[in-house]
Amino acid sequence: MTDAPVASDRVYRAVVGAVAALFRLQGYRFDVQGTEHLPAEGAAVLAANHNSLLDFTLVGRAARPRGRLVRFMAKRSLFGRGPVGWAMRRMGHIPVDRASGAVAYRRARRWLERGDVVGVFPEATISRSWLVKPLRRGAAALALETGTPLVPVVTWGGHRILTVDGHRSLRRRIPVTIRVGTALDPRPGESVAALTERLHEALSSLLATAMDAYPETPRDDEDRWWLPHDRGGTAPDPETAHALDVAAVQRIGDSLE
Repeated sequence: MTDAPVASDRVYRAVVGAVAALFRLQGYRFDVQGTEHLPAEGAAVLAANHNSLLDFTLVGRAARPRGRLVRFMAKRSLFGRGPVGWAMRRMGHIPVDRASGAVAYRRARRWLERGDVVGVFPEATISRSWLVKPLRRGAAALALETGTPLVPVVTWGGHRILTVDGHRSLRRRIPVTIRVGTALDPRPGESVAALTERLHEALSSLLATAMDAYPETPRDDEDRWWLPHDRGGTAPDPETAHALDVAAVQRIGDSLE
């Protein structure tokens, strides 16, 4: 396969329209703020937290007011056979093989060189604590290498609809809060590690703001699962969540043997 960007914006916009229609049927209440921080034109790296299986659509929604389509870096398994894989390829998303990320990195860089927006989930996997995990450095590296603004974005509430460990709900009118932060422009001589640390701080601050603004609270003790441990919820603390992540990866590995 070539590293050259290939996509159909027509297919992308059709998928966006279909997902938006489903969200309207469910009556989800979106509160999206800060979209002016995403450039209306030119390249940008959009770096987001990751707490639900809907994050691609939610983060993409943040770019809609600016008329931008986001080319997401996503695990290769999503690009298999079937309608989902076909749509992912036609929309120009970037398959990531975790054993060898160099090809995905080059493809992302090519999209940026074309002036597109590349979306990255630098936590790599969903955070079971709902807080921002330690970040991988790819988003910051792309921004530094290409001189591209690094735009932090967080979503909150999507995990109440669909996330890991069997958490899902068909309940209507669930609120979803989305916040886009001020772009982090790479500083002269800044290291990838330093920019990654700035990104982590920005995402953590935005997430706290999003949680503060969220209009609902748990209905009872059993419903406290979707709040972090430091906000009165029953989600695991970051250390316990990491152990659960390791166990989940091990289960997947065992199932493939």
